[in-house]
Amino acid sequence: MGRIHQRIGAGRIIAACQALLACLIVVAPGSPGLAQTYSDRPGGDYMSAPISSGDPADCALLCEHDRRCRAWSFTYPTVVETGAVCWLKNSVPARVPDNCCVSGVRGAGVVEIRNDAVETSIDRPGGDYRGFEIKTTEPKGAEKGADKEKDKDKQAEKAADAEDICKAACTGDNKCRAWTFARPGYAGKEAHCFLKKEIKPPRRRAGFTSGVVR
Repeated sequence: MGRIHQRIGAGRIIAACQALLACLIVVAPGSPGLAQTYSDRPGGDYMSAPISSGDPADCALLCEHDRRCRAWSFTYPTVVETGAVCWLKNSVPARVPDNCCVSGVRGAGVVEIRNDAVETSIDRPGGDYRGFEIKTTEPKGAEKGADKEKDKDKQAEKAADAEDICKAACTGDNKCRAWTFARPGYAGKEAHCFLKKEIKPPRRRAGFTSGVVR
């Protein structure tokens, strides 16, 4: 009788493990489809539209409301494109890392970085004791085509470097407890860094990145 109970118990454990494995197989493939900050999905564009709010979540919503849309890319403002732009796609191109953009597939929400060092799309208004511009743009020229694309790539790289400069400025100043970085086009034409002597409550705000240092 004891052996029968042992066999039944073992059978239940095996069945439970099989069910758990099946769930993992179903769930795992969906994770790469989530929208990601600092990524682009080049190709497949059938429409573009300005996003006056500068919020990638509005681009995701635009895709959701259009039956033709299968994926989307949101580009942050640059010197070439004066405002944020949403690109809707009739295919699902591969996702590639790029500081210029946020991208995703239809039905996916925007996944924003949240860790001890960086808070994406977060502002901490107030408590500023110092603010300064970080130049990321070049004077407008007459470049076209490939040169124009290179300019956009360079500016995306500079914007990422500018964020690191802002964080480093706070880390290197004992008076600074937190920082907020505004991408170009969100607090003026150039990127802007705000150093804070107090830790203020976080508030969601597209185009801004914050962090607490000490």
